[in-house]
Amino acid sequence: MSKQRLTAIALIVVLIASFTVLLSIGSEIYREKPPIPTAFVNEQGSPIFTKNDIEQGQLVWRSMGGHQLGSIWGHGSYVAPDWTADWLHKEAQAWLDITAKARHNLPFNELNSQVQAALEQALREDIRANSVVTDPQGNSVITLSATRIQAIGQVVEHYLALFGDDPKLSVLREQYAMKEGTVPDLARREKLNAFLFWGAWAAVTERQGESYTYTNNWPYDPQIGNTPTSDNIVWSILSIITLIAGIGGLVWHHASGKHESLPQPAEQDPLFLTKPTPSQKAVGKYFVTAIGLFLLQIFLGGITAHYAVEGQNFYGIPLSEILPYSVTRTWHTQLAVFWIATAWLGTGLYIAPALSGYEPKFQRLGVNVLWIALVIVVLGSMAGEWIGVQQYFDLDMNFLFGHQGYEYIDLGRVWQVLLLGGLLIWLALVTASIRPALKVKGEMRPVIWVLYASCVAIGLFYGAGLMMGKHTNLAIAEYWRWWVVHLWVEGFFETFATSVIALMLVRLGLIRARSANAAVLFTTVIFLTGGLIGTLHHLYFTGTPTSVIAWGAIFSALEVVPLALIGFEAVESYRLRNASPWMIRYKWAIMFFVATAFWNLVGAGILGFLINPPIALYFIQGLNTTATHGHAAFMGVYGMLGMGLMLFCLRGLSGQIQWNEKWLKGAFWSLNIGLAAMVFMSLLPVGITQFFAVLENGYWFARSPEVIHSPLVETLVWMRMPGDILFGAGGLFMGVFLFDLIKKALAKSKGKVEQGEPLPAAT
Repeated sequence: MSKQRLTAIALIVVLIASFTVLLSIGSEIYREKPPIPTAFVNEQGSPIFTKNDIEQGQLVWRSMGGHQLGSIWGHGSYVAPDWTADWLHKEAQAWLDITAKARHNLPFNELNSQVQAALEQALREDIRANSVVTDPQGNSVITLSATRIQAIGQVVEHYLALFGDDPKLSVLREQYAMKEGTVPDLARREKLNAFLFWGAWAAVTERQGESYTYTNNWPYDPQIGNTPTSDNIVWSILSIITLIAGIGGLVWHHASGKHESLPQPAEQDPLFLTKPTPSQKAVGKYFVTAIGLFLLQIFLGGITAHYAVEGQNFYGIPLSEILPYSVTRTWHTQLAVFWIATAWLGTGLYIAPALSGYEPKFQRLGVNVLWIALVIVVLGSMAGEWIGVQQYFDLDMNFLFGHQGYEYIDLGRVWQVLLLGGLLIWLALVTASIRPALKVKGEMRPVIWVLYASCVAIGLFYGAGLMMGKHTNLAIAEYWRWWVVHLWVEGFFETFATSVIALMLVRLGLIRARSANAAVLFTTVIFLTGGLIGTLHHLYFTGTPTSVIAWGAIFSALEVVPLALIGFEAVESYRLRNASPWMIRYKWAIMFFVATAFWNLVGAGILGFLINPPIALYFIQGLNTTATHGHAAFMGVYGMLGMGLMLFCLRGLSGQIQWNEKWLKGAFWSLNIGLAAMVFMSLLPVGITQFFAVLENGYWFARSPEVIHSPLVETLVWMRMPGDILFGAGGLFMGVFLFDLIKKALAKSKGKVEQGEPLPAAT
């Protein structure tokens, strides 16, 4: 049996085994999720919070922006507190003060250390005990002590005032980047408190028969007994050993493998004389749209970052009343997905006819209809999110058309369904045009099939976001959310890009088909081996059982293994830029692929592993270390890759039109240097500062105004400005380049193009 066939079989085995594990773990999460009782009651049996209160409160939380305003269980945004940690700390302090005054007639902080220690032990015994009782009809109640109910009452009053417009908390709202009257309706704020309490209850209540909580003792707060579990520590150590072993094995494989020399490139660009089909020409608008969305994302990112310093204003302008932080951050993160996906979807529509040499009937019409549908979804969802956060929708309407509250899939359910429909249209268009290529028996057939399989996965896997409904338990909602964020974006788009790049380079005659075929299959196997089950590292502390820590720790370490050798890919890609005189035409596309390799190593690899081991993530989940990895990996890998793919397609579309290389050069260096400055001058130092704060005082403190608005952190936030400005300039340079290209194309179509210097391919 050939090595290629063995690799293909290994790929199928990896897919079946990985999804079996993922679905099995999902089933376990369903069974062991934190319960939502029929009611939390006092010792007399009177309800304090009901199940309906909690479920409606979750809808209120989603309507105000959900993950985009503070976080729950460490997932969300970084300026406002983590509401779970904040509630627990406030409730604990209230409980201790109430008890200290009742027993000793003194506030807790005026007692000696021995008495304080005794009260803290009493606190832990009260709030960590699991008192869930379920009757034969399935109704469950949880009884709370009188002291705890009194402490909860104090936290409730604080949050009722905070999420409203109480002038006493206006400074705190500004520090949290919350607009005045975040939730103006009192009844909604009362329901919101029920949901926030339930999230805190799950984080401090021990699973029945265990010594750790539903969130595996997260967040770190020794005063309430939340400290790292043994599973957390043991599996972290084993994950590091797995990483070292995996890198060693891959280095061995790389060193022992045969390295064929590159083929002799053709004298002329093989794609130079290829005339774009009507549908390929129609794809051009996708790239214009992608750059437009990218520029808008940069603008919104600047506003969102500024809110970290001036919470309700933009250089004195009271912007939060019109564009609150939760809206600008929603649009900023969502547009990142939209513009990158638009560039990649356009690449798929362009490359499919190029591979098959076949233009299906009505293909151009389909490409145009899909573009209109995508524009409607983008603009409609953004409008719905703004209306939802402004609290103009009722809760049911918000779920359908407004803000779903879950980061990266914030758009309302109707827009979500329409986007899935658009992806299925895209899949149908790609299938129609690539089908003849799938039947051809040649050296590149396996890679074409991998490409097509990734297209199928891209078209279908976004549907995982529909698996969570209006009242789905948060633990289950997080499980399905990460199917979309990790598998759809980080998994199958990565496979798609690997295949597309290989096919492009083979068509250009720069690498051998046999080598590309073997490399793509092997890389896909290695990547998906860790990447699929590695999804679980996002779920360590989201109300999941400890098995998630074991699986997630080991396989997320394997995710990093192939990235350790990504430097070889960068060097090989860099060498291709001078493979032939006509390669100057593709120089900046190749350079963006080099940048992708660099950020794959740094952003996804090094900074990704910084937060991958359970013991690391236990302390730094939801700090700016997460934002460090997010920016470096998402923009550095997927954004740069989207730019490179777009430039390859534009080269084919523009034909003999002379490109203005200076704008591309400026865009490339400004984007990369700006991103590096943003990450290493601001985001990472802030994250490390918060890391120290967690270890010294608990997780709640690292997310408090005392740290976020300390002189050091505010200075570090301002240090982000040079990188932001440079990055923004890079986006503008790319926009100017595209505008110049369009202007020349329009002039050419009218027969008025001025001929510049002859291209290398035409000499």
